[in-house]
Amino acid sequence: MKNNMESVSDKNYIEQVSVECVILGYQDRQLRVLVPKLAFKGDFWGLPGGFVYQDEDTDDAARRILYERTGIKDVYLEQFQVMGKANRNSREFLDRMIGQNSDLFSDPLAEGQRSRMDYDWFTRRFISIGYYALVDMNQVIPQKTDLDVSIEWYPIGELPPMIMDHNQIVANALATLRLTIDQKLNAFNLLPETFTMQEIQDLYEAIFEKRFAQNNFPKRILRLNVLDRLEKKYTGAANKAPYLYRFDRARSSQLPTEDLFTE
Repeated sequence: MKNNMESVSDKNYIEQVSVECVILGYQDRQLRVLVPKLAFKGDFWGLPGGFVYQDEDTDDAARRILYERTGIKDVYLEQFQVMGKANRNSREFLDRMIGQNSDLFSDPLAEGQRSRMDYDWFTRRFISIGYYALVDMNQVIPQKTDLDVSIEWYPIGELPPMIMDHNQIVANALATLRLTIDQKLNAFNLLPETFTMQEIQDLYEAIFEKRFAQNNFPKRILRLNVLDRLEKKYTGAANKAPYLYRFDRARSSQLPTEDLFTE
């Protein structure tokens, strides 16, 4: 493995268990995903992820990874999937990366016992627990690790080709968000503290990738009974200024009894 990389066998990780995080934000009417690019020759992008310590809850591992990548702790976090296919491992991607970066990596099969042990550790079958996080992008300062050359927000429809099954993991996270949006009322975590009705509609249209009737959407949202109406957002035309709203988290604990947007 990488010559100056600390051996994973020196860490107290649970073997063959990992966490993958889909960090979702919203900006300019687009749902976006925070994706780092690995600092090696070749095009290697992957979701923020990591391993779980022996004495660490998996939820705490996900929160730790999210904090390392976003710099914020108060994050909406949801476990949505376990990736457990028998043939799921990183051997193909790792062999390709080693082949394109021979100046950085020793040959794991010829460099000694420790290097072979690390290679075997990384390339075994891994069961990975998928989480998605919903964040206000205005509060996030994306954080690189020593293994990243960059970390950027990508529109969810324009993601780079990521390693292993990471593109499919994002698709599954979005599908879960759509299926549970009525019951969990979690989409509001993507917005700033105050917002207009139009901004809510724009967000829902970005999530579902379809338009909602302008005269019907506000009625459906208000039926949720989780919004506090505040003062108007003055823009110079007082008679047309829209109202600002704030999400009432206390009232949101009373879950709706019907699906308003999912079909």
